[in-house]
Amino acid sequence: MKTMNNLKRTAVAAMAFLMVGVSCSDEFLEIAPAGALADAQVGTKDGIDGLLIGTYAALNGVFGNRFEGPNHWITGSIMGGEANKGTDAGDYSAINPFQRYEHDPTSGDINNLWRGRFEGVNRANKVLAALTAAEDILPADASRLAGEARMLRGHFYFDLKKHFNNIPVFDETLAAGEIIEITNTASDAWGQIEADFQFAYDNLPGENGAGRVNKWAAAAYMGKAKLFQGKFAEAKTWFDDVIANGTTSNGIKYALLEDYAQIFNAENDNHAESVMDVESANNTGNVQNANAFDDLNYPYNTGPDGPGNCCGFFQPSFELTNSFRTASGLPLLDKSYNSDPIANDYNVESDDAFTEDAGPLDPRIDWSVGRRGIPYLDWIEHPGKAWIRSQPYAGPYSPKKFIYYKSQENSFTDGSSWTRGYATMNYNIIRYADVLLMAAEAEIEAGSLEQARTYVNLVRARAANPAFWVQENDGSGPAANYEITEYPPSQFASQASAREAVRFERKLELSGEGHRFFDLVRWGVAAEELNDYLAYESTLLVTKFGGASFTAGKNEYYPIPQTQVDIQGPEVLVQNPGY
Repeated sequence: MKTMNNLKRTAVAAMAFLMVGVSCSDEFLEIAPAGALADAQVGTKDGIDGLLIGTYAALNGVFGNRFEGPNHWITGSIMGGEANKGTDAGDYSAINPFQRYEHDPTSGDINNLWRGRFEGVNRANKVLAALTAAEDILPADASRLAGEARMLRGHFYFDLKKHFNNIPVFDETLAAGEIIEITNTASDAWGQIEADFQFAYDNLPGENGAGRVNKWAAAAYMGKAKLFQGKFAEAKTWFDDVIANGTTSNGIKYALLEDYAQIFNAENDNHAESVMDVESANNTGNVQNANAFDDLNYPYNTGPDGPGNCCGFFQPSFELTNSFRTASGLPLLDKSYNSDPIANDYNVESDDAFTEDAGPLDPRIDWSVGRRGIPYLDWIEHPGKAWIRSQPYAGPYSPKKFIYYKSQENSFTDGSSWTRGYATMNYNIIRYADVLLMAAEAEIEAGSLEQARTYVNLVRARAANPAFWVQENDGSGPAANYEITEYPPSQFASQASAREAVRFERKLELSGEGHRFFDLVRWGVAAEELNDYLAYESTLLVTKFGGASFTAGKNEYYPIPQTQVDIQGPEVLVQNPGY
């Protein structure tokens, strides 16, 4: 582990470079503790690698703020209607206005998200600046280190862009004092992001060691950046390359895992579906190296029979859960699933009788949503209300992805802090199913509807394998009435109907992984979809959502933090519309 200090702050990040302890499970991050790096050390290959490790550490967040988490459970999933805050009204009440789309520029959480991502940019720039002065580095090593730094910088800028839209960009050649002269322009940001991913693709190897970024992660991210800009033909070219040739950084050909659940199992990290991930580790002396951003997101009051024992946040929504209803094995794309809602134990005591839903369901529901009567991983059957802090406020469901197994406690968790809920599974910023579904979008816009159907059906075929469905604890068979089939050609007979299918498949496949809000915004349907969500959800969770609405032309992007506007001046950081 190396720590760094005495680095100049950037005016945009508006804070001093933090002393950061970096430690992860992968060998390349296992570096012995040391003091601050002197200039002479920074000029060596090992010293620059130490700076680079600090840049990787920023992927996990810098300030211990849950908004900074790479899985964007608040800004991507809650804001995308997949879940609500959960718990009760008083706990972490700063999230309350966000789930109602009533947040404003004074939010300290948004300020920390901004600062944390620009801190990542700053760290990447320090690596690149150090490389220009290094003397003992072979050209191949210098190219690789620069490729990693620029890949990470591209990620931080992309993350800022999708949250705040109009952002300032700067590279390692610009002195901190000059940064305040930059204005924020969308075109400059996309140009910088694409240049960083292109450089990474050109200079990184395919095999770069587990946990590090490689050229194929850069290619996939470039395709994603093109997709966000509506450059569908260019996106298709990049996705074609990834699908045909891509491998993980430890040399495994990209592929869908047979078992959906294994994507979220810490014992299976760095698997064939992992395109770019955030590493985690336990027992390093700092729980921030575990998934600290998820430490609140476990069922409440579970005792020894359930994980985490705190704190009841991030409860899946009624609307998302109903979305797993199927008819003849296919999803109900017309949203009629809300007219046939999944049976739940809302306001039913755990000691009272409850009849589980008997209707047809997509099997991914029970790897994604914790619900009463269904085995909760290898713990017990979810008991319902006993594991929910306040059903009237937040509903009956619990999160289920990114939850550790009972058999993994104290081996794949870090229990050294105030809660047991520090899991050490990696979070995939991009995974292969995500790539296939993004590629399907690009194929649709290119007119290749049958190829798009092929990609979507690959994802559905994985989910349709009964060998990996959730089973009853007594071994009597599947835990629910699972029915799922592949899409027929008729659903992909037109671009409009094909888009419906792909977009809904992303909702089901990637639920709770932080993508939904940003998907809705880039598709231009956020106001329609989220106001429909609020209208339905508010009939059940009146206290939480009554009177809430999404404002088109405003809520698609987050406000530029007022603290940053005050520091830089409104002529430099122009506030987003509506704030």
